[in-house]
Amino acid sequence: MADLNDYEVKLAKLKGEFVWHTHDDTDELFLVISGRLTIRLRDGDVVLEPGELFVVPRGVEHCPVADEETAILLFEPAGTLNTGDAGGPRTKAAAALN
Repeated sequence: MADLNDYEVKLAKLKGEFVWHTHDDTDELFLVISGRLTIRLRDGDVVLEPGELFVVPRGVEHCPVADEETAILLFEPAGTLNTGDAGGPRTKAAAALN
């Protein structure tokens, strides 16, 4: 994670299905670095390949899924929880890059 003005730039590796959640106060940008990411939405899936990005609008419930290890970059306002409104054991604080 790195800070950029009032935002956090987060690098993450995903594999498997995350939790359904929303971010009521912010959009969420996903950029795929490697692998393949499916963002499940209640009205259909968005599939992203390396170099592709998608912005989940604020308040839209979504569930990221990666069938293979997938590296992503996210831009979010500082303090945004990865699990949004869902909370639970998968909630993680961002760690600074060294």
